[in-house]
Order: sequence, then structure tokens, then C-alpha cells
Amino acid sequence: MKYEWIDEFLLAKKGVSKDFKEEWNWIRYLIGDKMFVAICLGEQNKPYYITLKLDPAEGDFLRQQYEDIIPGYYMNKVHWNSVNPDGTVPDELLKDMLDKSYQLVLKGFSKKKQQEILGES
Repeated sequence: MKYEWIDEFLLAKKGVSKDFKEEWNWIRYLIGDKMFVAICLGEQNKPYYITLKLDPAEGDFLRQQYEDIIPGYYMNKVHWNSVNPDGTVPDELLKDMLDKSYQLVLKGFSKKKQQEILGES
């Protein structure tokens, strides 16, 4: 996988935890109990896809611009997108996509829960 920085980048965000969903062979990044990014592993546990949530219009636009971005692997194809971990998506674009996925899932929580996650009183 060319995005060696991804684990450190995601775990630096407030309220993020990571687990391994054995039956799916996925490394999941969660806010509370909600997934916002998954690294889908294939044979020899090598990353197969990086799956994340985006606004449907933006996801559709990016899928048209980059052949390495496809509708979400084993996910809702409207809201989720998968990125080839060895593809040509620029690091800065992937970081932006990961940030947006984090924000979209965070906004799904109540204001009180958001403040709790972000460590605000």
C-alpha cells in the first residue's frame, strides 16, 4: 500500500478508535461505534481497498475523475467509495476524502455526543 501514513493520520483525529473485523478481514476506523473508514484486506492480508464515506455528488464526481475510485466495496454504492491502495489518487486528495468521511459520520451524532467525542464541554 502506497499510503503508509493512513493509520497515523486517522488515529490522530479526536475520538477515533480502530478495530479488526475478523469475519470481513477489515481494519475499521470508528468514531464512537460508527465506521468512517475501512481498509479491506485481501489475500495475504494485503490492503485491497480503502473504503470511506462521501457526499453522494462528490463521490460520483471523483469516481468520474479517477479510475482508482469506485463505488463502495461491499457498501452502499451511493454514500461509500473505495480507493485502490496502490493507485494514482494523490495523497492530498485522499487526506481530504478521509477528513470529509470523518466529518460526515461525526455530524450524524447528536450535538451533545459530538461535543463528548471532541472533548468539548
